[in-house]
Amino acid sequence: MASLFDPLPLTRGPALKNRFVLAPLTNLQSFPDGRLSDDEFKWLTMRATGGFGLTMTCAASIAPVGLGFPGQLGAHDDMHLEGLTRLANAIRRAESHSVVQLHHAGMRSPEAIIGEKPVCPSDDAETGARALTLDEVRRTADAFIAAAKRCEKAGFDGVELHGAHGYLICQFLSPEINRREDAYGGSVENRERFLMEIIDGVRATCRSDFSLGVRLSPERFGLRMREIRDLAAKLMRQGKIDYLDLSLWDVFKEPEEAEFKGRSLVAWFAELERGSVRVGAAGKLTSGEACARAMEAGLDFVVVGRGAILHHDFPKKVAQDPAFKPIALPVPAAHLEAEGLGPAFLTYMRTWKGFVAEAA
Repeated sequence: MASLFDPLPLTRGPALKNRFVLAPLTNLQSFPDGRLSDDEFKWLTMRATGGFGLTMTCAASIAPVGLGFPGQLGAHDDMHLEGLTRLANAIRRAESHSVVQLHHAGMRSPEAIIGEKPVCPSDDAETGARALTLDEVRRTADAFIAAAKRCEKAGFDGVELHGAHGYLICQFLSPEINRREDAYGGSVENRERFLMEIIDGVRATCRSDFSLGVRLSPERFGLRMREIRDLAAKLMRQGKIDYLDLSLWDVFKEPEEAEFKGRSLVAWFAELERGSVRVGAAGKLTSGEACARAMEAGLDFVVVGRGAILHHDFPKKVAQDPAFKPIALPVPAAHLEAEGLGPAFLTYMRTWKGFVAEAA
């Protein structure tokens, strides 16, 4: 069994110095046009110097129509290159594998932000989203690929495709949301086509040592556990990606679907043949003990979110004390400020119930 502090080689790109991956955390700190701000630069580089083997950005936009939230980092225009390059260089200096997560919110794009109706694989009455035309589907896949190339040009070690949490790639995978009747809808193979074409495009366009990951979630958003598990197995069998990042909400909970009860979510994925592809997960890995348990369950790496918000040097703290637990919630705003959260991020964290202590 691998240790949390063993290096993790990847098929492509530099090895991770340990098994700690910074989760792609929404922080709302970029400028309105997607350019990197000093606050976001500080937040991310503090985690890189704090010991994370892989430092991942928040979900970064691949198209203006796909923005998911205000203050979102951009990767869809060459004006973003200056900030991305600055960030990639700083993460590399900290000897952390640098990754941009590429994202399109699809029907979850707020109309107030994008200035038009959001788009989706199919018309969606609840959100008012309209179906993408066939040409738009292909152009959106091309936008993901172009954003990956832009991140490569900026000096990042790789990118991750956000296929989880009900965003556009996930919407294509969902049989409830995707009701298309063309090559991108209907059968499982057709619903996977959008993701597979992006993967093939990134591989064909970017250099041979550029790492590529995919984030998947097996539950919610109309997804079927068996389909996502089979997709994970296919991605690992093909070997075109370097790692699979599973967003499980709670790594150790049982699945929601009756046929998968009796075992933890992570167990259903950890048992799959993975070839050269590495497998990690996020979901309540908030302490040194929880991270160690996840590794014992068969993961190659752990994805840390909340613990990284509370402690920029979470990996170093676990190295010093394997039983390390983060500071108890709610935490004073001053603590989060000291941990590198700027005003916009701090305001956002106040929307997390019980996270930030109210001022006396």
